[in-house]
Amino acid sequence: MTVPLFFYGGATGTFSSRKSKRATYDSVAFRFVAASPRPEHDTICDFRRRFLPQAQTFFEQIPLIAAESGMLKVGRVSIDGTKMKANASKHHALSYGHATKLERRIKGEIERSLRLAERADVSEIPDGMDVPEELARRDTCLQAIAQARERIRVREQERLASEQAERDLKMGERTARERETGKKPRGGKPVRPPRSMNQTAQVHLTDDDSRIMPSADGLVQAYDAQEAVDCDSRLLVAIEVSQRPTDRTPLEPIISRLSVLPASLGHVGEVLVDAGCYSETNGKACEWNNLPPYISIGRERHAGGLERRRESPGLPRFAMPNQQIQHQLRTKAGHNIYGQRKAIIEPFFGIVKSVLGFRQFSLRGHEEMSGEWCLVGGACKLKPMHTPTFTLAKAG
Repeated sequence: MTVPLFFYGGATGTFSSRKSKRATYDSVAFRFVAASPRPEHDTICDFRRRFLPQAQTFFEQIPLIAAESGMLKVGRVSIDGTKMKANASKHHALSYGHATKLERRIKGEIERSLRLAERADVSEIPDGMDVPEELARRDTCLQAIAQARERIRVREQERLASEQAERDLKMGERTARERETGKKPRGGKPVRPPRSMNQTAQVHLTDDDSRIMPSADGLVQAYDAQEAVDCDSRLLVAIEVSQRPTDRTPLEPIISRLSVLPASLGHVGEVLVDAGCYSETNGKACEWNNLPPYISIGRERHAGGLERRRESPGLPRFAMPNQQIQHQLRTKAGHNIYGQRKAIIEPFFGIVKSVLGFRQFSLRGHEEMSGEWCLVGGACKLKPMHTPTFTLAKAG
């Protein structure tokens, strides 16, 4: 009973457990779904927290139903992401540099409190001040700051190791290309990552998995929620939640989900991706999974130009991944295919945020966010599948 209550609530924009419980009294549709007895709001909330790992299974079963009904046959897929606010305030983030300053200040306060305790027998202590309690409170703060600094240090070491490995890979490819062509590659060498600790690196004290991300509302504490939509049926086929603050998010997780779709859904032939997601890593991820990518390398002029009406010249023998992608987009067929991207993927984010009213996660943690996003995505898939106009259009 609770599972259909979740999906119907998501399809109608009722995500709160208290609102769902109230709707079982006020709404005829919710009363029909919940039957009797009506669940309490804490029962709905506990059920959601307990069975979030199964949300991905529910999400994967819905496309199978659509395929059996003749509504879905995966082919060309459009991928994009949007910033979704986390259940946390950006003011509760702590940077490494500020943590160091805060630690020095608290240690100075402890020293002053100890000197005050030593003079307690010969001088008066301010009213309402309990020296042992003040020392215990500051000691707790120091422990929390030490733990936060350690998490930042570990995260920065992982980031530096990843950047160094990526640079070594690019240098190896650059050397191999130079040996094959006998010419020095164009462009400068990959920049060596800095070895010093980034003083602005942050950790969040409420939701450590969320990140500060730029959005239309400025800098917010958020996650990057991604979706993959089939171009023909306009149905979601894969979703993912990323922690990267910029649009240059690695496509490997969502590409991997697309590559393991059941054979009954069809085979993903091409992927359309936003310009901000272009990188050599993403291009290679698509190449390794045999998915021809259509990714704009830079922001194009809205009206196009004469170059849009001309066929792109042939590729050189040893073309870089960005040259291959740019050549594909410069062709007439590639330009027409990539022009479908925005009209296919953007309406889904508009429906989720404006129609359903889902603009912020209610749980905390990356795993919980993934489960909650699966519930929202599942509701978005079920709603058009049960719309008469959609079904008649597909049948025609």
